[in-house]
Amino acid sequence: MKSLLLLVLISICWADHHLDNYTLNHDRVIHIQVENGPRLVVQAEQAKVFSHRGGNVTLPCKFYRNPSTFGSGLHKIRIKWTKLTSDYLKEVDVFVSMGYHKKTYGGYQGRVFLKGDSDNDASLVITNLALEDYGRYKCEVIEGLEDDTAVVTLDLQGVVFPYFPRLGRYNLNFHEAQQACLAQDAVIASFDQLYEAWRGGLDWCNAGWLSDGSVQYPITKPREPCGGQNTVPGVRNYGFWDKDKSRYDVFCFTSNFNGRFYYLIHPTKLTYHEAAQACANDGAQIAKVGQIFAAWKLLGYDRCDAGWLADGSVRYPISRPRRRCSPSEAAVRFVGFPDKKHQLFGVYCFRAYD
Repeated sequence: MKSLLLLVLISICWADHHLDNYTLNHDRVIHIQVENGPRLVVQAEQAKVFSHRGGNVTLPCKFYRNPSTFGSGLHKIRIKWTKLTSDYLKEVDVFVSMGYHKKTYGGYQGRVFLKGDSDNDASLVITNLALEDYGRYKCEVIEGLEDDTAVVTLDLQGVVFPYFPRLGRYNLNFHEAQQACLAQDAVIASFDQLYEAWRGGLDWCNAGWLSDGSVQYPITKPREPCGGQNTVPGVRNYGFWDKDKSRYDVFCFTSNFNGRFYYLIHPTKLTYHEAAQACANDGAQIAKVGQIFAAWKLLGYDRCDAGWLADGSVRYPISRPRRRCSPSEAAVRFVGFPDKKHQLFGVYCFRAYD
């Protein structure tokens, strides 16, 4: 009985001792969290903002400080904006501000500045947006040894379109694909842009380059030649290929334009060179593929007349499907790359506004 009583007393003392140690250690953990907790917090009120080419946009970013942990506040606030690449392996400098010292980089020069609505506002304003501005941006705020970041996505209203040159399908390496899009008033599309286009109904059975170096294609109506009839709809992924040696088509992205796209009324059909000259005589240029897609998708342009475009292709935009034009769907119809000497087509022109 005495042995049992002694064992109970030892157990109680052991439990009390460890309970005290547990409470003490628990208190210490809380104390450490308070001491080493975040003193500087950076937040974006919106994770994504929308605009269009030629527009202005504000990328939101604000920072919050704990004044008690910064003493007299002798440290200067440094605000840095960078653009993240598609693979996140490197960042492109956009804008840096520290006190009265400010610096912009590359194509952003003269187009970016801090909004500065309040002392803790690090929001960045970008004016005259370009197609290349699309993407993810990082706002970093640094004060002494403290720093924090927030990421904001800039999305542009626009249209994705598949493209291949006169040489035919699967003739572009990655670098040629980039240049092909630029030549058509567009940029090579990102996966996110292609995915949104697929959600909007884009169906294309030929694989094309994307900006991250991958090769993919969107399928809304599964069928045997395009991955199999019994597969589910989706964006098919071929993976990453050699950017110099591998050859595919490309998916391009374009947005609003500052100008007028139109079909030139002319008394006769034209060869390619006659078409280009007719646009020049009208104070314009022969239109590019990106411009016909932008006019069709963003402006609802509809015309059943096939016309030459700058790359030597012949196309026409149909927004209202009808017999003899495009009976089943709204689309930019592709006639092909005819012999440029054939006097068989009209022409689409583009006149830029000042």
